[in-house]
Amino acid sequence: MNQERLYKVLLGPHISEKATIIADSSQQVVFRVAKDATKPEIKEAVEQLFNVKVAGVNVLNAKGKTKRTARGMGKRSDVRKAYVCLEAGSEIDFLGGE
Repeated sequence: MNQERLYKVLLGPHISEKATIIADSSQQVVFRVAKDATKPEIKEAVEQLFNVKVAGVNVLNAKGKTKRTARGMGKRSDVRKAYVCLEAGSEIDFLGGE
């Protein structure tokens, strides 16, 4: 995979209460990924960018909610998330603190 595609696959970490609970209980990290990203691309991108070993990847497409706004009905954008299971001993620290 070329470097340009590598940076387009992962859009960023998905920080939520559920993602934090999953990260604490099991060796998993949640990322927002591109709509056309595949599991092998996600695995390779995480391994190269964070220097960790990935055991598995699960992907889900979360549909955006329909919300009422002042201008009528609106829709939030759809999100594609990847649940990345890390091998034992691997860890990703997004805060970068000591």
